[in-house]
Amino acid sequence: MKDYYSEKLSARRLKRCYEIAPPRVRQYLEAEIDHVLQKLCPKDIVLELGCGYGRVLLPLSRKALWVIGVDTSFHSLQLAKGMLHDVSNVHLLAMNAVKLAFSNHIFDMVVCIQNGISAFNVNQRDLIQESIRGTKIGGTVLFSSYSDKFWKHRLEWFKLQSEEGLLGEIDHEKTCDGVIVCKDGFTAITVSSNQFIELTKGFNVETRIVEIDESSLFCELTVI
Repeated sequence: MKDYYSEKLSARRLKRCYEIAPPRVRQYLEAEIDHVLQKLCPKDIVLELGCGYGRVLLPLSRKALWVIGVDTSFHSLQLAKGMLHDVSNVHLLAMNAVKLAFSNHIFDMVVCIQNGISAFNVNQRDLIQESIRGTKIGGTVLFSSYSDKFWKHRLEWFKLQSEEGLLGEIDHEKTCDGVIVCKDGFTAITVSSNQFIELTKGFNVETRIVEIDESSLFCELTVI
């Protein structure tokens, strides 16, 4: 599980996951990006954690001043580099999201959407703390997970990925209550609103939980 997204599910295999997404899942993906874009200003410097092959970076680059994408997968970053070769305000870096090589308080916004908080397989509180450290006072940190209302659509999407061999075979006995378990060791969890609130306690932030499109749960942090 530790290296799943950097090795097995990276680059073109990761891209294929999104290519086979059913219409309702595509709506969810677009709704999340649209929600982020509504919060961006043209002068903003943005960091995306777990940028993969650059799918979210492109729309961000069209509104922000400068966008930096970090990921641990060399292959995904190479694909992103090719896809974004003519986009002048995007910079890609190989970096661990819980050990960011940036100074304190330099980003207007840090973005980790589409359940990246689960996919990274790191200590979630450490991930949030490091994101806050890199964000300017008054800046915004955005994390998202799945809404309970989206379970059947999410499960359908993961079944399609499993059938194409992108994921392991789904263990239906263990898959329930927002957790998808595959027989090859892959596990995808969700983070509830109460869990987000617990994860952000004690940090110098204002926390707001918002449901979007009956598919996403956003944890929106304002650094204070």
